[in-house]
Amino acid sequence: MLFKRYKNLHLIQTLDPLRDHCQIYNLMIGYEFPWEMTRALEVALMRTYCIPSISKLLDKTGEFYRRPQKRYDDTGIIVGEIGKWGYDSDRGKAAMQRMNAIHGRFKIDNADFLYVLSTFIYVPIYWNESFGWRLMCEQEKLAAFYFWREVGKRMDIQNIPETYEEFAQYHHDYEKANFRYSPTNKLIGEATRDLFLSWFPGWMSFTLKPLVYALLDETMLDAFGFEYPTPFLRSLLANLLKIRARLLRLFPPRNQPYFFIDHPIRSYPNGYDIANIGPEANKKR
Repeated sequence: MLFKRYKNLHLIQTLDPLRDHCQIYNLMIGYEFPWEMTRALEVALMRTYCIPSISKLLDKTGEFYRRPQKRYDDTGIIVGEIGKWGYDSDRGKAAMQRMNAIHGRFKIDNADFLYVLSTFIYVPIYWNESFGWRLMCEQEKLAAFYFWREVGKRMDIQNIPETYEEFAQYHHDYEKANFRYSPTNKLIGEATRDLFLSWFPGWMSFTLKPLVYALLDETMLDAFGFEYPTPFLRSLLANLLKIRARLLRLFPPRNQPYFFIDHPIRSYPNGYDIANIGPEANKKR
C-alpha cells in the first residue's frame, strides 16, 4: 500500500523537469496535491494584493465587490485549464488567449506581472514544505518553475529569470521592497476574506475570520491592516494541517483527476465556455 502511495512520485522522478514539465505539473496539481495547491494558490493571490499598485488596479475594476465569487472561479478555471491540458493544447491556448485579453484592457507594470507569476511557483512550494503530505521532489519544484516560465512567455512578460534560484530571489526581493499597507490593499483583502467566509454558514464567520488571518504571515497582515491572530490559534491551525498531511499518507494514490475544473463551479452550475469567462468586455471601468 505504501509503495503504491508513492507511485506518482516514482514516476515523476524518472521524468526530466525541463522536457516533461507539463506532465509533472499535471500530476502535481491534479493528482498529488490538488487540495494543497488550491489553498496555496489562494494564499498566493492574496500575497499579490499586498502590493499597492496591484490592489489599486483591482479596486478600480470593481470586480472584487460586484462579483467576487465569479472572479475567483474565473481564475480557477484558467489555471485549471492550462494545468490539466497544457498551455499549448487547444483548451490551454483558449484559456491563455482569454487571460491575455482580460489583462490587455489594463496598463499593468511588467514588474508586477513578474511578481504575480513568481507567486504561482513559489507559494505552493513553501506551503508544501510546511503542510504537504509529502515533500515535493526536486523535479516537481523545477517543473513548476519551467511550467510557469513558459506561461509567462506566452503572456509576453519580459525579463523572466532564467533559473529557479534567480526567480526565487526576485520573488523575495520584490516582496521586501513593495509589501506595505495601503487602503486598497485592505479593501481587496477584506473582500477576499469575506468571499472565503461566504462558503460557510453565516454563524461560523465569527470563528472562522481569525482562522483566515492565521493562514497569513505577519508581512501580509501588516500590508492588509488585519489584526494578528493569537499564537495559540496560529499553532492550532498549523497542527491541524500537519495532522491532515500525516493522515493523507495512509490513503491510496488518487487515480482520478481532481483539478479545479473537475468539480462543480459555483458561478457556472451549467458549465462554461472559456471564451466567455471573466468580466464583460463592454463593462465600463
